[in-house]
Amino acid sequence: MLLLPLLGLAIFAPPHAQVPGSNLVSDQLMATGQFLRPAGQQLLLNSRPVDLALHPNGKWLYVKENRGLTVVDVARWKVIQELAVKGGSSQTGILVHPGGEWLYVSNAESSVWQGKIGNDGRVSWEGDFPLPKPKLGGEAYPTGMALADDDRTLYVCASRSNQIVMFDTRGQNPIQAFDTDIAPYDLALHDGTLYVSCWGGKRPIRGVKTAPSAGTEVEVDERGIAKGATVAIHTLGQATYRSIPTGLQPSEIAFAPDGRAFVANANDDTVLEISADLKSIREIVVSPQPGLPFGSAPNALSIFDGKLFVAAGGNNAVGVYDVTGSPQLVGFLPVGWYPAAIAISNGFAYVANVKGIGSRRKQKDGSYSVYNFTGSLTKVSLSELGRLQTHTQTVRRLNAIPAVPIGSGKSEPVPRKMGRSPIEHVVYIIKENRTYDQIFGDVATGDGDPKLCTFGRNITPNHHALAQRFGLLDNYYCNGINSADGHAWSVEGNATSHFERSFGGWTRSYPFGDDPLSPSFSGFLWDNVLKHGRSFYNFGEFDYATEKPDGSWVQFYQDWRSRSGKFHVEHNIGVERVRRYSHPQYPGWDLDISDQYRAQIFLDDLKKREAQGAYPNLTIIYLPQDHTSGTAPGNPTPRACVADNDLALGKIVDCLSHSKFWKKMAIFVIEDDPQNGFDHVDGHRSICLVISPYSQRGGTSSRFYNQTSVLATMQRILGVPPMNQMDARSPIMFECFTSKPNYRPYSFLWNRVAIDEQNPPKSELKGEALKLAEYSTKLPKDKPDQMNATEADFFNRAIWGSVYPNRAYPAGYAGAHGRGLKKRGLRSVGDPDDD
Repeated sequence: MLLLPLLGLAIFAPPHAQVPGSNLVSDQLMATGQFLRPAGQQLLLNSRPVDLALHPNGKWLYVKENRGLTVVDVARWKVIQELAVKGGSSQTGILVHPGGEWLYVSNAESSVWQGKIGNDGRVSWEGDFPLPKPKLGGEAYPTGMALADDDRTLYVCASRSNQIVMFDTRGQNPIQAFDTDIAPYDLALHDGTLYVSCWGGKRPIRGVKTAPSAGTEVEVDERGIAKGATVAIHTLGQATYRSIPTGLQPSEIAFAPDGRAFVANANDDTVLEISADLKSIREIVVSPQPGLPFGSAPNALSIFDGKLFVAAGGNNAVGVYDVTGSPQLVGFLPVGWYPAAIAISNGFAYVANVKGIGSRRKQKDGSYSVYNFTGSLTKVSLSELGRLQTHTQTVRRLNAIPAVPIGSGKSEPVPRKMGRSPIEHVVYIIKENRTYDQIFGDVATGDGDPKLCTFGRNITPNHHALAQRFGLLDNYYCNGINSADGHAWSVEGNATSHFERSFGGWTRSYPFGDDPLSPSFSGFLWDNVLKHGRSFYNFGEFDYATEKPDGSWVQFYQDWRSRSGKFHVEHNIGVERVRRYSHPQYPGWDLDISDQYRAQIFLDDLKKREAQGAYPNLTIIYLPQDHTSGTAPGNPTPRACVADNDLALGKIVDCLSHSKFWKKMAIFVIEDDPQNGFDHVDGHRSICLVISPYSQRGGTSSRFYNQTSVLATMQRILGVPPMNQMDARSPIMFECFTSKPNYRPYSFLWNRVAIDEQNPPKSELKGEALKLAEYSTKLPKDKPDQMNATEADFFNRAIWGSVYPNRAYPAGYAGAHGRGLKKRGLRSVGDPDDD
């Protein structure tokens, strides 16, 4: 591996130590705990941009984003059009014809949309090129594209079909489709040869360990993570092709003038250099500073004037390498949150930043929703390369990671050094989808907004009592947005390019531990714990539970209460290692099962372990019922679901605190994401409880913490190192603990709302309530949170209307798309009704 030296080695304090006053999430402090100091000019978008293309005349920039297409006037640095793409938007794939008249965008289903570019740069859709549906069913999911030298033949990656599809741009039907390696992502043509980056690599040989990804088996390691990826090299006109191994998630491909190919490996922190004769390869490690852990996420490339520009998504920076000879690092440019595409023209570099500044579009009433995406574009003059040393120092400061002393320091609940802790058992409880204001907005001692408190003290007495007893955290954030990236952040401490790019349509997969192409190369929390000799047990995480026979929530609940045993639960955990360490009867995701059932199974297991006298070092408990089923008839009301969840949490903490293991225990309670609610500080703000004899009792902490802070703290307690850059740099929760234990146990509080309170039947509803009930019924429930931004808004309306039938919905706190996007669809900026 080629490790490239950086400009002068220096040690920096972590960003929070450098900027102690920046404690609240803002347009500079992200929910991940990262600070932004972008160079050049910034343009905020109401979306998550994933790819871009410049018009040949250099006047217009075409941005592929989660909703569709945004057109930017480069000179005025202004959005001039927003246009929806039918079928959603895939992870990558936008192309402007060299003649400048046509534009092509791949959607999240099975089409490439063709747009006519007008004299003013705006686009109108003229039709689509439909891809053949894959034999395994579902959609083809087109991604990267390339146009042949004849300017007519269009090559398209069909991600789920594992094929390349060819079109004549003058017709609508494909002229040919041929196989390539698994999960093609991007492609590039050079001298009659087609290079295709394939996330799944070659077809597995017989006898190796495999797992399914979007219907295709891929080889995996013992952690359940994909083992191989490739660049498939097709000589046009030949039936066979060659595969070159790459790092995980090989993404954009770019060519140097001498024919060398460069491939960004987004899940490997490397760029692969392939010689023009295909006889040699080498890896360039992408990192702003030697020795940083995994997590730089190089996912996009551009070559200009002998320099290779690399979008390092995990570092919020663009690396610049001199590739006139052997690659040499020149330095880094700071940009926005998670750069994912680069284009260079007329003396400027243009960078699309997927997450931009977070979810910071404030509504008219001053509120936020996590779905108020605020991506960004960065425009940097190439003259800034003359200041690259200064910019590199900025990037290194922003990505600094504190050194952790290793030694035999004194025993502390959360050791300052990697050493001893009196806490031996960490219990990690993961719930679903609530913001801080939804639960704790009514707590006077915290920064809450009572108007947004949907599930206050009357519905969540145990949450409130636990916060009052063990401490309230009112400046805690979820790193992610929905259950897919939310669970990744919760158990991996990272979200890979798969998650960050998929918000235009989760067609390839909506992972809950069941797609081996999606996890971080650094692995899962339990992998880290087991690797370092600690024990682990799981209750429900990554499990798609199924009740047998199939029944309603009421039937299953009544069966459990009567103990008649008519129903039982079957497991479906995609990761073999997790399955081996999981309770076989504890149900994971299934909203037809009460959390009381889950709690009872956990408590029965606890009794057995008390009799045995041993308890795992790490226990994960999944309690999903606070997700709710909206107002779907035949299901509990939203407040009943949350009351159910609250009671289960109270019972679990009660029994753990009365157990023989309590004196050496810490319990962390979080939400996987905050997507189904509102918050007056930031859409990412959520709840976290830290419960232990060593908890700093009472009071309110307003110090910045997030999901990766929880991971970092748990790992420090257990004496295991961080997994990657994200948890390594996150603030550890020292303030939540004291060295003087208080062993007084907790006694749960009974629910004040009946947990079997049912949504009214459709026959009793009319108007908006009927529409929302019908909508709640239609939402897919086989996986957590399969909603786009618009669906999440409707779901939130159903929840709000159920809890507050006579109170106006706080639309300003939600709004999936924000300013400029109406329910009737996307429209051009500047329409007469633009507010």
